[in-house]
Amino acid sequence: MKNKNNDGLNRRDFLSKASLAFGSIMIVPRHVLGGKRPDGSSYLAPSDVLNLGFIGTGKQGRGLSNSFLSTGQVRISAISEVYQAKANLFLDRVKENYAKNPSWGAYAAIPVYQDYRELLASKNVDAVVIATPDHWHAAMAVRAAEAGKDIYCEKPLSLTVKEGRAMVNAARKNKRVFQTGSMQRSWPEFRQAVELIRNGYIGEVKSIKVNVGPPPEAYQLPAQSIPEGLDFEKWLGPNEAVAFNAELAPPITQDVFPNWRKYKEFGGGGMTDWGAHMFDIVQWALDMDQSGPVKVSAPQGKDQPYLTYTYANGITMTHQPWEWNSGVEFVGTEGTLRSARKKLETSKPELKDRVIGPNEKHVYKSENHYVDFIQAIRNRTMPICDVEVGHRTASVCNIGNIAYAVNKSLEWNPKSEKFNDADANALLGRKLNKTWGIKI
Repeated sequence: MKNKNNDGLNRRDFLSKASLAFGSIMIVPRHVLGGKRPDGSSYLAPSDVLNLGFIGTGKQGRGLSNSFLSTGQVRISAISEVYQAKANLFLDRVKENYAKNPSWGAYAAIPVYQDYRELLASKNVDAVVIATPDHWHAAMAVRAAEAGKDIYCEKPLSLTVKEGRAMVNAARKNKRVFQTGSMQRSWPEFRQAVELIRNGYIGEVKSIKVNVGPPPEAYQLPAQSIPEGLDFEKWLGPNEAVAFNAELAPPITQDVFPNWRKYKEFGGGGMTDWGAHMFDIVQWALDMDQSGPVKVSAPQGKDQPYLTYTYANGITMTHQPWEWNSGVEFVGTEGTLRSARKKLETSKPELKDRVIGPNEKHVYKSENHYVDFIQAIRNRTMPICDVEVGHRTASVCNIGNIAYAVNKSLEWNPKSEKFNDADANALLGRKLNKTWGIKI
C-alpha cells in the first residue's frame, strides 16, 4: 500500500529538482501538492495566485487583462503606462470586470508606474505582460528577464532579428519562462491543420501561400500637439526622436488598434502584424520552430510576381493575396488544406474533422494560451510558444521585409542568422539609444 506521506514528499522532491533544472520556483501552488477544497476542486490560496505586472495598457493590454483574470489564477499587482488616460481606462475596466465576476475576489488598488523599470524592481510582481508597440519589446523583455520576471510578450516578438535573438539569450541566461502572444497555437482549428499536415494527410507539402498585409513604410506623418498626460519621450523609448502624430497613440475616444504598426520605425507592417500569426502556423506545421527558410526572394516580375521563401527541403512559400484574407494554404501531392481563424477547409472534406489517432504524430496541446503560460511558470517548463519559437516566426517576417527593402534574392542561414549580402545584413538590427536601448 502506498504511503501518502511519502508520496507527498516525493512530489515535493520532484518539484525541487525540476526547479533546479529550469530556474527557481517563485510559487508552489497548493493544488500541485495535493491540497483540495471541501468540494474536491483544487484549492488556490492567496499565496498561490500569480502577481502580474502589465507593461502597456492600450487596447491590446486591456484585452489581455481580461484573458488573464478570467483564468482565476492571477491578480494584476502593478501596471506601467506612459499615457495617463490609457492607464485610467485600464484600471476602470479591471474594476468593472472584478465587479462582474465576484469569484475573482476583491479588487485591490493597483500602482501605476510611468517608468517600467520601477515595475520590474517590485517584489510584488512575479511575471510581466508586455503589450507595448513592437519597438519596445526587446528592451523591456531583456530587462524583465534580468530582473527575474517571467514574461508574456505580444507578437510580433521583435522588430529586428538581432533584437529577437537578444530576447532568447536573456530568457535562457536567466532561466525565465517566456510565452509569445501567438495565441492561435492554442486554438483547435490550427492545431488540427498542423497535425493533418504533419501526418501526411495531404501528402508531401510542395508549396504554401500566405495572405497577410504589406511591408512597412517610413514614418512621415505631420507633427501634431502631444496630448496632455502622454510622455512621448518614454513612448519613443529606444528610438530616435520623431514628431508626434495621433496615429501612433490615438486618444481613448478612438477604440482602435493604433497605426504605429504600419511604420518601420515602430512595426513591420502587415508582414509582421498578421504575418506573426499566419507564418507562425507554417513554421509549426513544417516543424521549423528551431529554424526557418534558407532563401527569400523579392518579387521579380512575371516569372516570380510574389515574395518567395524556400525551405531546405524545397518547399516554397509565397506572400500573396488570395480569397482568404489572413489565411494560409498548403498544397500537397495528395490534396490541399486552407486554414484561417475559425476556418479549416480541405480538398478531401472528410479530413476536416478527422480524429488524429493516439499512435500518430501530435503537437503540444494547449487549449488556453494564458493558462498554458501560468502552468509553465508553476512547473518551470516551456510554454507552447516559447521565446525561441516566437523569435523564429518573427524572423521569417523580418527577413521578408528585408528582401522587400533591398529588392534582391537572398540566401539566409537560419543557424548563423545571417544573409549572403552585406546590404541585407545591415538591416538585421538597428541603432538603439543609450537611455532605453539594450546591446544587440
